[in-house]
Formats: sequence, structure tokens, C-alpha cells
Amino acid sequence: MYVRDARNRDEVWLLDHIEEMGLDEGSFRSRDYVIAVDEGSNERAGFGRFRIHKTDEGEFCELTSIGVLEAWRGQGVGAHVLERLVGEAGDDGFDVLFCFTETPDYLTRFGFERVDEDALPEPMRDRLDRVREDQPDAVPLALDRSAFEMPDHLREQFKNASPAAGEPEPEPEDTPEDFGIDPDEATYKYDTGR
Repeated sequence: MYVRDARNRDEVWLLDHIEEMGLDEGSFRSRDYVIAVDEGSNERAGFGRFRIHKTDEGEFCELTSIGVLEAWRGQGVGAHVLERLVGEAGDDGFDVLFCFTETPDYLTRFGFERVDEDALPEPMRDRLDRVREDQPDAVPLALDRSAFEMPDHLREQFKNASPAAGEPEPEPEDTPEDFGIDPDEATYKYDTGR
């Protein structure tokens, strides 16, 4: 397993899984995402995004839309996506990273801490309000990048990660609508009327 930057050809896959998981797709740009990939099968297992908010008060970094496909959960995939996001945000000069989630316990084991809403910079308070439109129980978390910790057992799990047994992810079927064809109104060149 490894984590890489998303490529343009990952865009449809990302959008499909972001929608399927009910994650935030606002201001979608595939280049903001990273993807966990299985080296052997080249199967994509998880993803995440760091989003930069440029405001008059400065620039702020938010980690968002972190998801792992069900067959790959519990194997350190999300942790390594998170590690890559933290590293890339640090490369861009961010020392403090924000995240708004309804499941804070997952992130606190990596060094994230709960933040009082009143202590958030104004642009991040506004962002929290927008997040709560879809996730009413979202809480604000912040990470001092130097405090990020990867538990050793997650690093080992990630090295040996494999999809859980079960049905492989189905390939979507093409429909006439995918090609802009209305099947109720379309006529075909060789239609014999039978």
C-alpha cells in the first residue's frame, strides 16, 4: 500500500465515493486529494483532502473528506491518508490544521485536540457553520502539525492491508442517459419498428 496525490483520471472515482459516503465535495478539485492505492492490484482504497481557505485574516488549512472504502477499513488506510495530508499541508507552510467532524475520537488518537468554537479564527467559525448544515453534530478539532503521531500498529496494518473478502466493487453500467440520449424519444438509424 502507498498514498499518492490524486490525478485527473481519479476525478470520477473520487466524486462517486465522496457522494456515496456523504462527504463534503464543495469546491472540488482533484489535485487537493490524496489516494491510498494497493501496490499489487492498483485498487484504490481511501482518500482525503486538504483545503486551503484564503481570507483577509490569513490562510487556514482544513482536512476534510477523508474516507476509506468499506472493504479496506480497520487496516490503517485512513491513518496513512491523514499522515500524507498532514505532511503536504506542512510542505505548504501550515503548522495548525483544522478538521470538523462528528467522529472526533478517530482523530484525537493522532494528536488532534478539541477546540472551543469561540477560539476559532472567524473564517473557521464560518466554515464550521457551513459544515453543520450537513453534519449538525460536527465539532471543531485542531492539530499542531508537530504533535501528529502515527500509532505503530497502524503502520504495520497498512503494510499488509488487503480488501476484506466479499464482492469486488462493481463496475457501473453505461446507460443511454450517460451519453445524453433520451431512450423514450430516441430513434435509431436501423430501427425496423419491431
